[in-house]
Amino acid sequence: MECQECHLRPATLHFTKIVNGKKMEVHLCEQCAREKGEVMAGSNAFSIHNLLSGLLNFEEMAGHSDPFEEPSVLQCPKCGLTYSDFIKVGKFGCAECYRAFRDRLDPILRKVHAGNTVHTGKVPKRTGKGISIKRKIKELKEKLQRLVANEEFEEAAKVRDEIRALEKEGDVS
Repeated sequence: MECQECHLRPATLHFTKIVNGKKMEVHLCEQCAREKGEVMAGSNAFSIHNLLSGLLNFEEMAGHSDPFEEPSVLQCPKCGLTYSDFIKVGKFGCAECYRAFRDRLDPILRKVHAGNTVHTGKVPKRTGKGISIKRKIKELKEKLQRLVANEEFEEAAKVRDEIRALEKEGDVS
């Protein structure tokens, strides 16, 4: 998305203003936002784009071990977005970009998600008790299978009893 003010640079700051009950969305580049007074000069404000660009630029620099090697142009086959354009803009052009840039995204996602590449979310405490119990039972059943395969029958019996207790607690079968 381009800046609504200058129409030259990509919009990296997105504001939602509510004035007299009317909702208004404004999409600006950082320079225009500073000029309009939306971002105070000298403040520590930064956009999520800057955060992601920092991660992406770090990964880009870390990915090239030979400074004299000509980097290959990584490009999405569907929309034509290059990886370097993605780094500058901070957004993908289409859904296919996720597949095209997969190898470069995994290290970034691992940093952002504490070592994981899959987001599982959180379960609300008030309404998610049944879901939590089901997840725990699933984990324990997997552990039980590993223990039986390794012939650790005493530990497997303890896990089996724990599964039964959880099933009774949550009325889950």
